[in-house]
Amino acid sequence: VQLVESGGGLVQSGGSLRLSCVASDLTFSRYDMRWYRQSPGKERVLVATITSNSDSTNYVASVKGRFTISRDNSKNTVYLQMNSLKPEDTAVYSCNARHIRGLFGDGFWGQGTQVTVSS
Repeated sequence: VQLVESGGGLVQSGGSLRLSCVASDLTFSRYDMRWYRQSPGKERVLVATITSNSDSTNYVASVKGRFTISRDNSKNTVYLQMNSLKPEDTAVYSCNARHIRGLFGDGFWGQGTQVTVSS
């Protein structure tokens, strides 16, 4: 199983980025997907979740109204659209796949993509 994130980079405050995470060697439609982020010296934070069939999404309070998680099961891909970015959004963003029946523990992880927001 492999999860590969892309789309990170350097952006000015108020700008936008769209992260992608492509999964391979798993039945993507049987996995709920999550985006996490971690800043230096801080704990990893769950940013957004989406169920396997996209019927439910959830966000941490600090990104509600600015970030949107979505997925395309035909492309084995989950996205995180990030708008109105703030310097405090700077972090390494990682995607996580968790089986809908709880198999494989905390699931599978990507290597992360760096997002840096300048003020």
